[in-house]
Amino acid sequence: MGEKDEYRLLDIKDAITCIDKKVSLIGVIIQCGFPKTTKGTDYFCTIKIVDESYQKPGLSVNMFAKHFEMLPHVASFGDIIQLSNVMMKTHGGAVYAVFNKKFSTFAVYYGNDNEGLLPYQTYPIFIQRDVDKKLITRLRKWFIDLHFDEDSNKFSLIRELEEGRFVDLACKVIHVQEFKGELMGFLWDGTDAHPSSISSRLEDEKNNPLPLQPEQLHLSRGILSTFPTLGTVLRVVFDQGTKEHGLHLLHIGKWMKFINVYCDVNGGFWRGVFTSSTKFRYTHDKDRLVLERQRLYNEREGLKFGRNPYWSFPQTSPITEVNYKDLPVVTLMDILTYPEVTARFLCVVRVVAMYPWQAKDFSFNGIYRVRLTLEDATARIHAYLYGKDGIKLFGDQPAIDVLTRKRNALLGVATNDDGKQVEDGIARNPPWLQCCLKSYYLDKSDIWGSRHYRLYDTRLVVD
Repeated sequence: MGEKDEYRLLDIKDAITCIDKKVSLIGVIIQCGFPKTTKGTDYFCTIKIVDESYQKPGLSVNMFAKHFEMLPHVASFGDIIQLSNVMMKTHGGAVYAVFNKKFSTFAVYYGNDNEGLLPYQTYPIFIQRDVDKKLITRLRKWFIDLHFDEDSNKFSLIRELEEGRFVDLACKVIHVQEFKGELMGFLWDGTDAHPSSISSRLEDEKNNPLPLQPEQLHLSRGILSTFPTLGTVLRVVFDQGTKEHGLHLLHIGKWMKFINVYCDVNGGFWRGVFTSSTKFRYTHDKDRLVLERQRLYNEREGLKFGRNPYWSFPQTSPITEVNYKDLPVVTLMDILTYPEVTARFLCVVRVVAMYPWQAKDFSFNGIYRVRLTLEDATARIHAYLYGKDGIKLFGDQPAIDVLTRKRNALLGVATNDDGKQVEDGIARNPPWLQCCLKSYYLDKSDIWGSRHYRLYDTRLVVD
C-alpha cells in the first residue's frame, strides 16, 4: 500500500476481507476486556468495535503496548477509536485485528456530541485530519439509536447461577463502591438467587456469626434505599489482577452485559468475581434481553404472591402459623428501607442461625431471649425473640428435647429417624416459613441508628 492507501479509513466490512494486510479503520467501542501482561514484557487488552457496515458480531481488536499506560483507556462504552496500520488476521474462522506497538497507532474520542472533536487519548505519532472529524460526527449520530439483540439463552438470570461456574449476565448496575481497597459492583436483574446451603456449625454463631452483608462495611440506609426491594442484588468483586481497572465502566442505573463472570458462595451469599477473562459489553436500554428481564419483573410485581421468595413456591413450609395472614407479604429489603421507624410486617424467610444455639439456653429465669438470623432473596437481618413472643413460638417451657426438635426444624438441621441431630458435616437447608416482624428503636435520640426487629405472633407447629 502507498501512503494514501495506508491512511484511508475502511469500513469494517471491507477491512475483514484484507487478511494479512495492514488497514486503518474507525469504530464505536462496545466491549472491553481487562488489561493483562503477555508471556513476555508487553501489555495486552482486547476491545470490540462496530460501525454502520458491521454491527454484529463486531470486530475484535487485540491491542499490544510496551507499557500499560499506552493501551486504550476507554472512558465509556460508545466512545470511538480510530486505528491506523492494524494487521487483519483470522483464527478458527473468526477475523480480528492486531495492533502492533511498533507501527500501529490509535486515537480515542468521546462518543458524546458535546465533548468536541479532539481525542482524549492518542498513541505516539498519531496524526488527526479533517476527514476524521466528519467520520466521528457521523458515528456519534448513528450510535445514538443503535441496539442489537443477542441470544437470550447465552445469558443467565441471577436465579440460574451455579457455584463454581463462569456465566454471562445481563444486569442493571445498582451501586459501585470501594471497601478498604476491595472494589465491588452491585448488579440486579429482578430475579431471586437460589438459596445457598448453610455449611457453618450451629455453635459458630457465638464467635463467628453469619454476616448480615457480604461486604466488609455495612451499607448505609441511605444507599440501601436506592436498591430495588424485590430480587437479589448480586455483589461482584474484582480479583487481584483486575482491581485497578474497569470500575469506571460500571455506570449506576445502566444495564450492561458481563461476559465470563465467575460465581461462588461466600458466607452463604452468592458472589460474582470479575477475572482477567471477564469482558464488559455495552447494552442499550431497549435491548431484547433488558426488555425480557423488565417484563418478568413487572409480571412478578403484579402477582398476589409476587413478593414471596421465588424459591418458596408453590407454598411455604407449614411449620409456622401467624395471626396476621391478611397482611401483604413484604421482603426484608422492604423492611430495611421502610420510611417509618416502627411498623409491623409479614414476611417469608429462612432462619439461618440462632444465638444462643443450644435449646437449654433459649431462656433465662424463664424468659426467652434469642437472636434469630433471618434471610430472604433480598437481605439478611437479626430479629430478636423475647418473653411472651418466645412462648408463642416455642411454647411455655417445653422439655429440652422438644425445644431442640423445634430448633432443628427452624434451622433445617438434618436428623435421623429417631429425630436426633446428625453429626456435623451436613449442610443445612432451612425451610421457607411465614413470620410476623415488628421494628422498634432503643434510643429516642437516635431512632434510626438504634432500630431493631422482633419476631412476634408467630407459632411453631412442630411436635
